[in-house]
Order: sequence, then structure tokens, then C-alpha cells
Amino acid sequence: MLSPDLINANRVGHGMDISSKKRLLESLAELLAKDHPRLSTETVFERLLERERLGSTGLGHGVGLPHARIKEVTQVLGAFIQTNRGVDYDAADGEPVDLAFALLVPETATEEHLQLLAYLARRFSEAATRKHLREADSTTAILQLLQGT
Repeated sequence: MLSPDLINANRVGHGMDISSKKRLLESLAELLAKDHPRLSTETVFERLLERERLGSTGLGHGVGLPHARIKEVTQVLGAFIQTNRGVDYDAADGEPVDLAFALLVPETATEEHLQLLAYLARRFSEAATRKHLREADSTTAILQLLQGT
């Protein structure tokens, strides 16, 4: 279960028309920065891109889990986007990504943050979870699925 502090309606994109991995990361950065006073879209995008250069965060089965450490946050922040069609994401399985959950963690990331990444990876590896997220027809429905309500 994901808390409202981690993900809320302001940080969920539903049915978005996105055509590239770069634009997907930019859109996630916009969602993460828009209601946080110390974050800029440009800084968040650069951090996500830096992490992506180390290796693709594509989990497979059409899911991306971009994440980055960033000094401007003191608690973990998440954003989620469901796209209308998948984008080439350089995932190991070659599948285009149409579900992406971005995570920002404080620079001094702890074991708790690693456990959260592992939890998300397990959750998105479940076929039923992916199916329900793809079928969700509103931001509210996506948020309820992510928060387990």
C-alpha cells in the first residue's frame, strides 16, 4: 500500500499521449516538481536521466520504474503515468513501456527506500496489477489501485 504522502492525484497522469522515453521522463519530472516548492522540473528530469544513463529502469512487461536520489527532498515522492501507447524504453525484454512509476528519494537514501523500490518492482511484476492499471479509466481509479483502497 502506498501512502498519500508518496503519491497523490496531482502526481498521476492518465491516458497521456507520449511518444518517447525522453518525453515520458520529462512528464514524470513535471508531475514530481509541480507541487513541491524546492523542486524544478529541469533538476528532476536531469536526475532521472542521469540514473537512466547507468542502465534502463525498464522492469519488463511494459513497466518503467525511473528513480533518482535528490538533495531537495526529505521524504520519498512518487509519480505515475499511464500512456495511451507504449514508448521504446530500452527495457531488457524489449517491450514498450506504457506504465511508469517515478520515485525520488533523499540523497541519504536508506534501506527503507531500497525496500520501497523492491516492493514496487514486485507489485508491477504481477500481471493482474498491470492489467488493472492499464484498464483504469481515470486518475482516481489509478490512484485507488496504487494506494490499495
